[in-house]
Amino acid sequence: MTYDHFKDECGIFGIFGSSDAAINTALGLHALQHRGQEAAGIVVMEGENHAAHFADGLVADNFTSQRVVKKLEGNSAIGHVRYSTAGKKTARNFQPIYAELSLGFLALAHNGNLTNAQTLRRRLISKGAIFQSTMDTEVIIHLIALSPKATLHEKIIDAVSQIEGAFSLVIIHKDGVIALRDPHGVRPLSLGKLGDAYVVASETCALDIIGAKFERDIEHGEMISIDKNGVKSVSPFAKHSSKFCIFEYVYFARPDSVVEGKAVYEMRKNIGIELAHEIKIDADVIVPVPDSGVPAAIGYALESKIPFELGIIRNHYVGRTFIEPTDKIRHFGVKLKHNANLAVVKGKRVVLVDDSLVRGTTSKKIVQLIRDAGAKEVHMLIACPPTISPCFYGVDTPDKKDLVASHLSIEKIRQMIGADTLAYISIDGLYRAITKTKRNNENPQYCDACFTDQYPIRLTDKVGEVAPLFEQT
Repeated sequence: MTYDHFKDECGIFGIFGSSDAAINTALGLHALQHRGQEAAGIVVMEGENHAAHFADGLVADNFTSQRVVKKLEGNSAIGHVRYSTAGKKTARNFQPIYAELSLGFLALAHNGNLTNAQTLRRRLISKGAIFQSTMDTEVIIHLIALSPKATLHEKIIDAVSQIEGAFSLVIIHKDGVIALRDPHGVRPLSLGKLGDAYVVASETCALDIIGAKFERDIEHGEMISIDKNGVKSVSPFAKHSSKFCIFEYVYFARPDSVVEGKAVYEMRKNIGIELAHEIKIDADVIVPVPDSGVPAAIGYALESKIPFELGIIRNHYVGRTFIEPTDKIRHFGVKLKHNANLAVVKGKRVVLVDDSLVRGTTSKKIVQLIRDAGAKEVHMLIACPPTISPCFYGVDTPDKKDLVASHLSIEKIRQMIGADTLAYISIDGLYRAITKTKRNNENPQYCDACFTDQYPIRLTDKVGEVAPLFEQT
């Protein structure tokens, strides 16, 4: 892995009671595309009848043809957009994952990562289970299938009671759709309504695209069942303190989404404002690193009274499969995606604002890009604390040794990227931006393990380093 930003997790969507279930699901997944761009899948049902379609790549490239839409007939559907870890991009790992169980057909989509999946998998294999994928998600299907409980809902509760980690799930079966969140609520999941139909989605932007009205967030540890009788809610799992992923506000969620009752765009602006309170730089212009650095840069500019300008222009038409440069022409490097706006930066003292710094390789190129454009000074501000630890709850991050802040001081990183200044927002500043209070060190309000190395949910599979972790879904 050579990327220099965290990779987005996955996105899930479900709908019940719509004559256009497949179309609405495709649109919802399109809105969630930022959460995973490698593959997508949709499963539809109406009574006992079901159909599915899976494809590599983007939703818009694979789910818009009449041929695909025509085969996906049904009044309920679930969907998934996926980002996998390197080397595991195979069709057998596409979601939703489905199976024929004793109680009938069932399909499931998962956002998160199970921290005891390997332990459970070994136990299940010893009992004769046969796995078809390398996903942790398949463990849940086997647990449901082998549960001695009588009803599907009881089987799901029994299965989920055995798993650990982060999980927002959406499940489709012959009678309806089931959605649930883990007791810590690490990953987002919202409930909406579209006419007489009910919708669940990872983010509210997926409700907006189909014109659904946001009803509420699904609560931590809550399971809702949607069928012809409406929505039924139960809370069958032990209560735990909230540990929603704070990085959703920093980077993952789309800026126009509202998660856990907070508008993501406003939170990112607040982070920029707090950054300006903590770090004061005498400069001529504030420049965001596109696109995720924009709201924080706006906040910093507003508070510092330094003009905000688009000093870096992003090429939006460079995809993951763009031609790889040869050794002879690698000098164009970062310019495939970014180019300096000379009219803005030449001769200026520039403050760059980015959402995060993982390996530092991209930051180094961006700083050099601005210097080559004639900037007098280049200062780099990061809208989150130093990233020192990997995530085991559904975010694909580099190993700890590849996280530059885990082994280098801020001054060493500054020298490495070639900036005149490098500064991060403090952990308390990040919390103040989101909660208006500093971090509760005894019981943090969010999961912030990537910044603190304090993991709120036990890492069962990491004990003894039995094997590489499962793919994160």
